[in-house]
Amino acid sequence: MKIVPIVNALLVSAALYALVFERDALRAFAGAQTAPETAANAPAPGAEPLPRVPVQVLRSQARPLDQGVVLRGETLAARRVELRAETTGRVISEPLRRGTEVAAGAVLCRIDPGTRPAQLAEAEARLAEAELNASAAARLQAGGYRSETAAAGATAALQGAAAAVEAVRTDISRLEITAPFAGVLDDDSAELGAFLAAGGLCATVIQLDPIRLVGFVPETELPRVTPGAMVGARLATGQQVTGRVSTLSRTADAATRTFRVEAEVANPSGEIREGQTVEMLIAAEGTEAHFLPASALTLDDQGTLGVRLAVDNHARFAPVTFLRDEPGGLWVSGLPESADVIVVGQDYVTEGSALAVTLVDHAPGDAAGATAGGKP
Repeated sequence: MKIVPIVNALLVSAALYALVFERDALRAFAGAQTAPETAANAPAPGAEPLPRVPVQVLRSQARPLDQGVVLRGETLAARRVELRAETTGRVISEPLRRGTEVAAGAVLCRIDPGTRPAQLAEAEARLAEAELNASAAARLQAGGYRSETAAAGATAALQGAAAAVEAVRTDISRLEITAPFAGVLDDDSAELGAFLAAGGLCATVIQLDPIRLVGFVPETELPRVTPGAMVGARLATGQQVTGRVSTLSRTADAATRTFRVEAEVANPSGEIREGQTVEMLIAAEGTEAHFLPASALTLDDQGTLGVRLAVDNHARFAPVTFLRDEPGGLWVSGLPESADVIVVGQDYVTEGSALAVTLVDHAPGDAAGATAGGKP
């Protein structure tokens, strides 16, 4: 009576051993046994063909798709200059506050002239004296009463006096620091009573019209960006502006391996400020693409993204390249100009499967895709 459980245990152990450790041998044995049976069941020449797989097919026509290069960047002033003193002195003008609009030539800082007027008067007097000496030396030399060397010395003294007058006049002209172009003060100008040494900052002026849009293009997108291309941009505030590419760098950023691109946008009111975040769309050459429902996409045995086509009532796999998604479907490239795409049943057929095709105007449950994809 006790031998039965022992036999059952041995049989179960043997079966588990065969399934775990001799799996490959069992599969080979099973394949050898079923191969003749499969061959025997294959339809003989002239026999009734296998039944066709019913599928629904969307006839898609390629259409031009405008593409663009999308970048994120910021706004920068068209021009920026720091105005610094070229001479030394105390500021005697009232300061202008940040944000003040200034015209070209407007005085931003005025420096106390100090003793410079007296220096100019002295230099002019020495110049007059030098002119008289030079004139007298020339007459004496002509009469033979003065050597040529002495006459040359008088001429050199005259030129030195003239240079001294010009130096003082130039220094006086630098007492007023003016705006080189119309713009806006980026910070307060130098305070009344402040001492400016040579090189001291008086004010910073920026020009905001036009405003520059600056972004960075990756290497892969570089061939699609050309100077003069149209640019559409949207600020973080929602404001939308348009312009054209003005500059495309020829040197990559060492850290990011991207290339700087700039576009100019009109900003007559100065509403757009420097440093705002902006999303740029640079127009690029379009391509022919198909708009398909997302459900039409599938994978082949190697994991390649694509769709299954109905070609002469047989299934064919076609790889595609994803371009853009929109409400209702996807834009893809890589298909013929006209393609019969299987939208229902594509996951139940393999390469070369015979099909029973039913044409539809859109994928079931994808009305938006029907509008975008369209009929042939």
